[in-house]
Amino acid sequence: MKYQKIPIKKIDGNVFEIEPFGGMLRPGRIYASDAMLQGLLDDDAPLQQVINVAHLPGIEKYSLAMPDIHWGYGFPIGGVAATDWKEGVISPGGVGYDINCGMRLAATGLRYDEVKKRLDKLIQELFKTIPTGVGSSHAIRKLSKKELQRVAQEGVNWVIEQGFGQATDLEVIEEKGKMPFADFSVVSARAVERGLDQLGTLGSGNHFLEIDVVDQIYDPVAAAAMGLFKDQIVILIHTGSRGFGYQICDDYLKVMGKAAQKYHLHLPDRQLAAAPIQSPEGQDYFAAMSCAANFAWSNRQVIMHLAYQTFKRVFSLSDRDLQFRLVYDVSHNIAKKETHKIDGKEKTVCVHRKGATRALAPNHPLLSEKYKSVGQPVLIPGDMGRYSFICVGTDKAMEETFGSTCHGAGRLMSRNKAKKAGLGRNLIKEMAKRGVIVQAKGKATLAEEMPEAYKNVESVVNIMHASGISLKVARLKPIGVIKG
Repeated sequence: MKYQKIPIKKIDGNVFEIEPFGGMLRPGRIYASDAMLQGLLDDDAPLQQVINVAHLPGIEKYSLAMPDIHWGYGFPIGGVAATDWKEGVISPGGVGYDINCGMRLAATGLRYDEVKKRLDKLIQELFKTIPTGVGSSHAIRKLSKKELQRVAQEGVNWVIEQGFGQATDLEVIEEKGKMPFADFSVVSARAVERGLDQLGTLGSGNHFLEIDVVDQIYDPVAAAAMGLFKDQIVILIHTGSRGFGYQICDDYLKVMGKAAQKYHLHLPDRQLAAAPIQSPEGQDYFAAMSCAANFAWSNRQVIMHLAYQTFKRVFSLSDRDLQFRLVYDVSHNIAKKETHKIDGKEKTVCVHRKGATRALAPNHPLLSEKYKSVGQPVLIPGDMGRYSFICVGTDKAMEETFGSTCHGAGRLMSRNKAKKAGLGRNLIKEMAKRGVIVQAKGKATLAEEMPEAYKNVESVVNIMHASGISLKVARLKPIGVIKG
């Protein structure tokens, strides 16, 4: 089958490859159905970004795109690229503005029948307790600069020491909630100012806290390892590093723009601004990005603890009866120093995941013991009116995608188009008819995030499942959500 404009061919059922041309150093590889690919070809901006990423100095194997691909800054959202740790570059566009935007899954011992009569009250109390919306602040207190430094450099361990969660939580957080390369001294005064009062805040846009019911189990063994069962009440948290991470990205895009010229990097798009990883600029960005990543993990840790306290208060349950616990926490927007097998040899690379999720195979040394036999939990949210999915990573992901998979549904409409489509509609009532109770700060956010604005996440997840990259474990159905 031939495709228009872009030199692309089908490799197998759901894998397409853009053959290198022009200044591409590696092929582009896209995971998609035929229908999805046609949609991408009709508006080829995301595919052009896949091509652009393939120009990055030091890129290994492929410029990758997951089936939730859509246009982003520099990299497409849903893009993955690994660059040689010694000779390659690092690009803030491969991470994004919301550094370590990610997903956290917490579980309870409760079943749907035990919460449905007080679900309205639960959502109201969560909305009161957890700050949401643009500029939301003061979830716990305004931090001092010294406290923010400890969050940025020590990560989740510091907030646990302050009483937010348990030490056992660290084992089921990516990187145990701490990037070791963090250096607060390379973070700007403006980023510090923005971070002081945003720990434990949800923010706005597509960020949410959602109450879900385990609707279907596909893999009973993996589900049992995660402590999941049919009709169970679980909590999904989606947020990132807030204004702290946004400012760090903004600051370093300016630095990287100058660095690209300084090091004579020939890049097809200025949004791909980059610097050699081993350069002072590259090292400073990596250290600052690590600070933002540590803030994001800590942010989700505090929000989870606030949710736990709210559950206890609303249902008047002991810890023994509630059985509230963290299942896993994964990152979506991050660059990581990792070791992967390339051309038969172990190699250290910088893996950029921009709107993509890490998906480690069973027995990987970075996995906690409880998940060694089944693989890393992968958390893939849908929109607030449909399903979300729990999956696991595979050996094939390690071979083909640097241990990466999709991160969500992927947008069909821009935020502006979604707002126009939502004019005159009562989306809270529409969601209630679907059986989902919604609390949100503004109508605009609801319109931006309505179900029609997104692809059907099930089709995205099924592509990765059929490709053997991440395998389905369970499906979650939303029953309540709070948004900014």
